[in-house]
Amino acid sequence: MTTLSDFPLARDWLTPVDMISAPSDGKRALRLRLYVALLVCDILSPLFGFGMGRLIAALRGLPLGNPALLAAILPIYLLLGTRTYRAPTLERWRASAWGAFANLLTAFLLTIFIAFLLQEVSPISRVSAMVTFFCSAAMLLLGRSVIGMWSDRLLAGSALSRMLILDGVDVPLPPGLKIVASEPLDSAQTTIHPLALDRLARQLRGVDEVFVACPPSRRATWSTVLKGSNVTARLLIPELDTIGVIGHRHFNGVACVLVSAGGLPLRDRLLKRALDLAIVIPALVFLAPLLITVALLVKIDSKGPALFVQTRVGKGNRLFAMYKFRSMRLAACDSEGRVSTLRDDARVTRIGRFIRATSIDELPQLFNILRGDMSFVGPRPHAIGSLAGDQLFWEVDQRYHHRHVCKPGLTGLAQVRGFRGATHRREDLINRLRADLEYVNGWSLMRDIMILFATLKVVVHRNAF
Repeated sequence: MTTLSDFPLARDWLTPVDMISAPSDGKRALRLRLYVALLVCDILSPLFGFGMGRLIAALRGLPLGNPALLAAILPIYLLLGTRTYRAPTLERWRASAWGAFANLLTAFLLTIFIAFLLQEVSPISRVSAMVTFFCSAAMLLLGRSVIGMWSDRLLAGSALSRMLILDGVDVPLPPGLKIVASEPLDSAQTTIHPLALDRLARQLRGVDEVFVACPPSRRATWSTVLKGSNVTARLLIPELDTIGVIGHRHFNGVACVLVSAGGLPLRDRLLKRALDLAIVIPALVFLAPLLITVALLVKIDSKGPALFVQTRVGKGNRLFAMYKFRSMRLAACDSEGRVSTLRDDARVTRIGRFIRATSIDELPQLFNILRGDMSFVGPRPHAIGSLAGDQLFWEVDQRYHHRHVCKPGLTGLAQVRGFRGATHRREDLINRLRADLEYVNGWSLMRDIMILFATLKVVVHRNAF
């Protein structure tokens, strides 16, 4: 049996060098709080301006501002600013504040123009409208300035957490970074053990951007390693400056190229998470009697716990504990997932055969979705020891770990296309991998919804046994 020591990268191959001067890895949480503060400021500013406009109009005996005007301005302004809640907004907050001012002005002018075209009958006082705009703009600039200075103090000038990996190459070390040293990667190695990638994922926890300094012979290996890491990753390539390549960036004066763009943007992650929570909370309430009944039947049918807990590879190559109803006899449970279940498998219990055929055994993964380990839609999580024929999954194709750039799913594009069940051949995994890579490279919320509806047609399928 293959053991952890058989793989060079399965050791603690990343050693922290300088973490004292590095900022906290919790910048993602800080950024989220600051984005919320910006959103609150963006909503309250027009409300404040509208209130002041109505007050001035009332004091002067002028027509009061129509609430429909505010109801139109606010969504237009927020729609124009949807792309502003990003790290550069916090790092260059002065420019972003004036950008927000321009969006507010555009929203006002566009709303008044539409009202004119629709021949709005309610009178609009020029004084009230001017007071509303200028008070809204003043409140907006003031609020964004306060939040900007607050972000400067909290984020120490950089909204992103960055890490530098040194793999046998010396480069100038800038302050404020998490710096780790790596044992040399074997340039001939084409597959990386999931346990090693999990250790890399722990070092990358909370990191937004990682840079790697390594010899040219190991760049391809690092590029493969980092593509499923769920962080923006760049390789330092000093010779790019001598070649005169355009379109590259610099890190502390050294040219670098992008090899991984990370996962979904924050807006898309929030949409995906909102969809998960909107489904999983009602589903758990509705399915609670079924879950309890199946748990009791599993325990009555055979000795052992009702749940089968197995380590699977999740987002960013991090390992997590995935829950299923136990469908096999306790002594025959395959915790590493090395043996695919066969039709009429002797290990499967009576109740286990039914819950596997109907996919009920997967329902405890709703708790994984609630915890945030999984999503409803995404590449199915695999066990470390899963085999495609006589090869481990992650040995079949060096692109295998790229599928872990997003959360694993209860269902996915591969499943609705019929790529389910045992993987007796190498091609069985390749088909799933192609579908998974197509999904992660072309994600959209509408596609998730379509996959969910398509899943209802394949809950009971011929490969479920």
